[in-house]
Amino acid sequence: QVQLVESGGGSVQAGGSLRLSCAAWGYTYPRYHMGWFRQAPGKEREGVATFDSDGKTNYTDSVKGRFTISKDNAKNTLYLQMNSLKPEDTAMYYCAAVLPAIATPLDLPRWRSFAYWGQGTQVTVSS
Repeated sequence: QVQLVESGGGSVQAGGSLRLSCAAWGYTYPRYHMGWFRQAPGKEREGVATFDSDGKTNYTDSVKGRFTISKDNAKNTLYLQMNSLKPEDTAMYYCAAVLPAIATPLDLPRWRSFAYWGQGTQVTVSS
């Protein structure tokens, strides 16, 4: 059974940095598409960054140049380095995974394309 566990969230001031981690168990990690998503209160869940099974990354426009997604295959861990944080980045952040047989890279910006989810980690940025 696939399990994803996020950590690293917290409260920071605008301009600060956080690094989120997503530890994965239960499958052959490099074979999956992975992604980070976020959901603010009253808003729909949105894609932040994705890392497909071929190693290609993609970012939503609002985080380009500030956030970096990466993987450590030896540790089965996905990361999201977040720099120059803004109050509008405040949200619950989720890690997600899906098999390439289920979703193509074009599907990855949509959260409904992902099959497995962590419990989320809260990020709060104050001005």
